[in-house]
Amino acid sequence: MSLRHKVIPVTLFEQNCTLVWCDKTREGALIDPGGSVDELLAEVRRQELTLTKVLLTHAHIDHAGGVAELLRKQSVPVEGPHQSDGFWINAMEQQSQMLGLPAAEPFQVSRWLEEGDTVTVGEEVFKIIHCPGHSPGQVAFWHEPSRWIQVGDALFVGSIGRTDLPGGDYAT
Repeated sequence: MSLRHKVIPVTLFEQNCTLVWCDKTREGALIDPGGSVDELLAEVRRQELTLTKVLLTHAHIDHAGGVAELLRKQSVPVEGPHQSDGFWINAMEQQSQMLGLPAAEPFQVSRWLEEGDTVTVGEEVFKIIHCPGHSPGQVAFWHEPSRWIQVGDALFVGSIGRTDLPGGDYAT
């Protein structure tokens, strides 16, 4: 097992973007690049990695607001979230206006993720867990060999993520 990761807080929200990589192949992915794209790409270079994809746990602006800008600077596929978050991606501009943030743009998802799918970063494999509640398309990335999981906003210390946003559902 050669999975490595580094948490990089981004934007005014101090939302955690995670750079994950396979230490053997030096291939990496950014999970939830909500913004601060230049800082994220600088960290990819510092770690001497090849960025091969973007992974999204869900499509709220603090987790996906930097994707369109990142894709203009580096052409990589976007995997995730579940397609039921598509309306959030289409509403990137409205999300930024509602919060008084710089304009974010919609983007194209290369691959929507479903429960039980897998994604790879180099030789490392993550199992997809669909966990709606915070958003209808929320997914988690489970790396079984290291028992490491990236959950986005599905869990917080002592609580769960907000479920009162459009498409959210406390019952799920």
